[in-house]
Amino acid sequence: MITRALQKRIEEKLFKGKAIIVIGARQVGKSTLFQQITEGLDMPVLSLNCDEPEVREMLTDMNTNALKLLVGNHRLVMIDEAQRVPDIGMTLKRMTDNLPNVQLMVTGSSSFELQNRLNEPLTGRKYEYHLYPISTSELLEHGGLLAIRQSLESRLIYGSYPDIVNHADEAKELLMNIAGSYLYKDLLALEDIRRPALLEKLLVALALQVGSEVSYNEIAQTVGTDSKTVEKYIDLLEKCYIVFRLSAFNRNLRTELKKSKKIYFYDNGIRNAVIQNFSPLAMRNDAGALWENFFISERIKANEYAGRYAKSYFWRTTQQQEIDYIEEADGQFTAFEMKWNPRKRATALPASFLKTYSVAQSAVITPENYMEWL
Repeated sequence: MITRALQKRIEEKLFKGKAIIVIGARQVGKSTLFQQITEGLDMPVLSLNCDEPEVREMLTDMNTNALKLLVGNHRLVMIDEAQRVPDIGMTLKRMTDNLPNVQLMVTGSSSFELQNRLNEPLTGRKYEYHLYPISTSELLEHGGLLAIRQSLESRLIYGSYPDIVNHADEAKELLMNIAGSYLYKDLLALEDIRRPALLEKLLVALALQVGSEVSYNEIAQTVGTDSKTVEKYIDLLEKCYIVFRLSAFNRNLRTELKKSKKIYFYDNGIRNAVIQNFSPLAMRNDAGALWENFFISERIKANEYAGRYAKSYFWRTTQQQEIDYIEEADGQFTAFEMKWNPRKRATALPASFLKTYSVAQSAVITPENYMEWL
């Protein structure tokens, strides 16, 4: 069992009078994380899975007396997939306010519904964390440097979902199952997402443009809809932790692009499952894009788990000068260029950016040195 980076942070927050919320895509290991934490505690745990209709009905608009009866003598209550319960925030608020000796541990697989329902009722009453597929640092601690190096190509192709890492021989089948059902379960049940075929076309279009600037108008023409629908679907995909957007950084130079966006997948395996391409790197023409997607998503995990608060961008000018990935923290910048081929490590970052902005660190990231930054 791979120990998750969040485990110690969460254990330090237990029984501090606040709910502990862990949000992330389905199948990233949220329930397993809570189980690992509770196994070390000598107390009974009440587990409630909101994917079950009876549990959803029971937790909907529950009054305080009913909650006390439900919880009974349990000091720890785990609620899985809480976003499935209408007004779950009020239910959790009642538990937190009226059962001060009870520790609430809550998971949610989509931020949009859960956060909308949690933020106001649970203001000041929760610790919230994001859980991602297995990170490089978690693998390093579990298997050591040799295991990290040996698994790099596999992670670029099959990704880092816990099931994939633990069952590499079944990676393709497991990934197609995750990408085909679990991943969109919440999304397709929402609002007016009545066109799953359109969603699939959109994901394919995004997968084929990883590392490139994305035009909502062009994608809309490709998938047969309008740009507002594309933007809405991308927003929902982002809130389900399937993809994330990078905006173009611009401040001072007139030539900087202002409204451009790039879209990456939180997991390389999901990206490859969407286009159904699991070919080895030697047979692919998208190895550079896979490397870029991999490093940026891993860096986001590393920042989150280390508690580093940084804004993320890419940078490009009308003269085609560009930097793949930029982080801004405390007024200073860290600039990264990704190169799959280690021989290109000597690539120089654009002088105009380095002269204009306060760049604390910069690096060309290759398979030889990426661990230094994760």
